[in-house]
Amino acid sequence: MSTSAEERTRPAPRAQEGPGSWAREQLGALKELLDKPLTTYYLIIMCSALLLALGLMMVLSASSIEALQLTGSPFSWFIKQSLSAALGVPLMYVCSRLPVKFFRWAGYPLMALSFLALIMVLFIGSSELGAQRWIYIGDFTIQPSEPAKLGLVLWGADLLARRARQGRIEWRQLLIPLMPGTAILAVMVMLGRDLGTTLVLFMIFLALLWVVGAPVKLFGGILALAVLAAVIMIRVEPYRMDRIGAFLDPWADAQGAGYQAVQGQIAMGSGGWFGLGLGSSRQKWSWLPHGESDFIFAILGEELGLAGTLMVVALFGLLGYAGLRVAVRVNDPFIRLSAAAMVAWIVGQATVNMGAVLGVLPITGIPLPLVSYGGSALLPTLAALGMLLSFAKREPGAREALAARGPGAVARGLSWLGLGGMTRGRMTR
Repeated sequence: MSTSAEERTRPAPRAQEGPGSWAREQLGALKELLDKPLTTYYLIIMCSALLLALGLMMVLSASSIEALQLTGSPFSWFIKQSLSAALGVPLMYVCSRLPVKFFRWAGYPLMALSFLALIMVLFIGSSELGAQRWIYIGDFTIQPSEPAKLGLVLWGADLLARRARQGRIEWRQLLIPLMPGTAILAVMVMLGRDLGTTLVLFMIFLALLWVVGAPVKLFGGILALAVLAAVIMIRVEPYRMDRIGAFLDPWADAQGAGYQAVQGQIAMGSGGWFGLGLGSSRQKWSWLPHGESDFIFAILGEELGLAGTLMVVALFGLLGYAGLRVAVRVNDPFIRLSAAAMVAWIVGQATVNMGAVLGVLPITGIPLPLVSYGGSALLPTLAALGMLLSFAKREPGAREALAARGPGAVARGLSWLGLGGMTRGRMTR
């Protein structure tokens, strides 16, 4: 029997699709999105921008009452944080345009300046809350331990990358001078009674060890030394012993050593699913100490609820994924080492901060990256993220995809000002 042309060209009926077919389609679409060369680049930009915007919003809300009491204006600390962001965003953009050679060189002077500043803070620094970590220059405050984190990332990554042999790095090469250099930096920070930053430096060092492929015995020895140093630091400072006791049972001394932890848990618990509303925190009315810095995550949970806190966790998770994606997809040893170390720094510090607020980790007094108040922490973090953007451009196919995209907003603005030739010259190099 012959069939008509219409019947021959008619598509065969598709089988009825179930939930499994829809899930496969969605997974395929997600895989296609992740395979694109600029996925990492845009993930870094998106997560950084959202966390920074959320941070500015929360600093304004969390600091307004105390700023009004101390300065007469509820916007005082918000304006300072905004100025830091106004400096940090261009710094991030500049770092995203710099070559890898610059970052390999920059680690050495940055480490030297960090050592010098940490020595200065021991003599001319101000001591607050049991830690001596700030240098006051007029209305500006500098915390030298913050740029020291970036310095350790760059310096340590370059030291190990220079010892690379056929794409592999011998872990024995890290003993001198990386381990002594890290130890000296950590000791100087500990002399300033800053246990939280010492922990972050230790996480950076462990990340470098992990990428190098150090044996388990070396990890065990270093962890044992770190635990011993932490125990000594806790024993010699009574306030740290109080913090450990408050961590184990904050409600046993809710008006004393456990006060901050208890108030933070009250803030988180009262937020519910969707929070009390932006600006509606009760704990910021002089109940929760340092709500704009160390415990801003508690104010965020109170005002934006579980939904807001999960969004922050997801953004840091995506940022960590993007950093590790760069480390995996780029073959340069320096980029692999520095990208992994930056993830350990930024995501590790965020985890410690949020864990302290939730009561699952002891309070260490370190800020939540990009969100907490403090220009000394914000500027190095944005510089590191700009560097990660520069590395993301070296993923397979990323440069071609950027070139096909055409000039960006900055290049178009320069062209409108009659300076487009500078941008075209840089693009054709």
